[in-house]
Amino acid sequence: MTETRPRVVIVGAGFGGLSVAAALRRVAADVVVIDRRNYHLFQPLLYQVATAALNPSDIAQPIRSVLRDQANATVLMGRVMGIDRAARTLSLATGDVVPFDWLVLATGARHAYFGKDDWEPIAPGLKKIDDATHIRQRVLTAFERAERADDEVTRQRLLTFVVVGAGPTGVELAGAIAELARDALARDFRRIDPRSARVILVDAAPRVLPVFVEELSLKAAAQLRALGVELKLGAPVAECDSTGVVVQGERIEAATVLWAAGVQASPAAKWLGVAGDRAGRVPVGPNLHLADDERIFAIGDTALALDAAGKPLPGIAPVAKQQGAWVGQRIAAALTGKPQPQPFRYRHIGNLATIGRNSAVADFGWLRLSGYLAWVLWGLAHVYFLIGFRNRLSVALSWVWAYTTRQRPARLITGGEG
Repeated sequence: MTETRPRVVIVGAGFGGLSVAAALRRVAADVVVIDRRNYHLFQPLLYQVATAALNPSDIAQPIRSVLRDQANATVLMGRVMGIDRAARTLSLATGDVVPFDWLVLATGARHAYFGKDDWEPIAPGLKKIDDATHIRQRVLTAFERAERADDEVTRQRLLTFVVVGAGPTGVELAGAIAELARDALARDFRRIDPRSARVILVDAAPRVLPVFVEELSLKAAAQLRALGVELKLGAPVAECDSTGVVVQGERIEAATVLWAAGVQASPAAKWLGVAGDRAGRVPVGPNLHLADDERIFAIGDTALALDAAGKPLPGIAPVAKQQGAWVGQRIAAALTGKPQPQPFRYRHIGNLATIGRNSAVADFGWLRLSGYLAWVLWGLAHVYFLIGFRNRLSVALSWVWAYTTRQRPARLITGGEG
């Protein structure tokens, strides 16, 4: 790095942050990418790690490897603790202070429990690799403990899985657990029949996948039921403890409860000293920067950005990627003296969600699909958007093997005793 070139600091190496860095590849500026972890994670496939379909390395890539050929980029591994807007610096947990001329916050989100934070140890969410391997350990261990259980009541509780939240993550997680029990584990035990496992999907909303049109939502619900998933909709969780949940006054004894019901933004708003929304997101205007600072941007799950109709943009990967590319172009234009791009406008490509083998829904607006063809499109899209040829090849081969054999290649219990 030089002391004379402008410095662009990007916090977060997710879809948005890396898109900013890529857009600045040929700009005469020093690009610093900071992340608390050393890898970029393809979150849409994280549930497949949690259900033993993929290994963590299949959906993650070291950040340094991704940016290896970008000469103006430097990677720092560290946790941001605060931002001094007046001094144009941010501080890390290590005590290091990082100066910036331009700042992009792309720090993502974590799971939210709507004021019930004491539920988190009982009902883990799914946002990072550690979450996925922890959930995999809990799910697989439940079957192992059921195999050696002496009474039927304990066995049934161990073989009951509750997933809270019927958005894409919850639907995909519930479908994958049902398939794991029905196919991959069906012949592996002697005292229990894994196919007798109960998978229950709970949501306060009246239907699954509420971001999809009702037609596709109903088809997704039918596909889930065909897999054996029980649906309890319009039914918020009233209580949650180590032995189960209470839904609509009914006690469900379950050894495994998983959370996919909500998200909370990172502390970025607190760092900046601005008022976030209820989810903690940083309000930004059409140009994705703070109202009082044109050189501090927030994108992806970190930002409260509105569409043309005044509705918040969804917290999905395409939004973050498009925002990141646009912010990178805006900073590049400012540094090179070129005209600024038009205000950001999100171009919605479509929504995809998979339920299980040969089952998915796809909504492109002009085209709506369900079943096998939607499932194929879902698979092709996810392989395409993975970073790195090795990851694409590994995931594709794992899926072909799993489809042919109905087995899960990553059924290792790690991180705890069985």
